[in-house]
Amino acid sequence: MHVGARIRLRRNMLGLSQGKLGQAVGLTFQQIQKYERGTTRVGASRLHEFSQILDVPVSFFFDATDPVHASAEAAEPADVSACSDPFQREETGELIAATIAITNPTLLRRFFDLAKELARGSGQELTGNRRRSG
Repeated sequence: MHVGARIRLRRNMLGLSQGKLGQAVGLTFQQIQKYERGTTRVGASRLHEFSQILDVPVSFFFDATDPVHASAEAAEPADVSACSDPFQREETGELIAATIAITNPTLLRRFFDLAKELARGSGQELTGNRRRSG
């Protein structure tokens, strides 16, 4: 399940659909879904294919501690704020993918400003790249 979640995370970070990833490895999107949900085991040779297509080392799929490559291990917690490590939340990967997709520098700056304002409005103080309770 962990490997499948990491495949999903990286696919989302790159903005690939399940269908596009499936085409790249010669599978249907349904088979990609099975891998991502953990209902079908990912073999070593298939994992190697995914690492090449998704442009990550094979170790990426087993890594749960690297904050640059956030984990999408489990389904979203009932209370998102209850997750003590923001890099372990699926939303973090989705947010990174959405940010990467913004190519207009003006829109990107406005997005960052909005995010900072929302954080301030929720009682959080931003310090560098880290958030701490205010």
